[in-house]
Amino acid sequence: MASRNRNSQEVRERAVRMVFDQRGQYAPQWEAIRSIAEKIGCSAEALRNWVRFFLWFSRCS
Repeated sequence: MASRNRNSQEVRERAVRMVFDQRGQYAPQWEAIRSIAEKIGCSAEALRNWVRFFLWFSRCS
């Protein structure tokens, strides 16, 4: 059975933008990720992976 994504692409993109927008408010990036993940209802690890993918993808483009 294929896994389903609980969060739409728009939600993922917005969450990643929020992480980068709130960089100055949190000392380690992980704290920003944890805070935002809690607000949008996903795991912090999932959001961390989205951020890492965005950084990787932006370097490859």
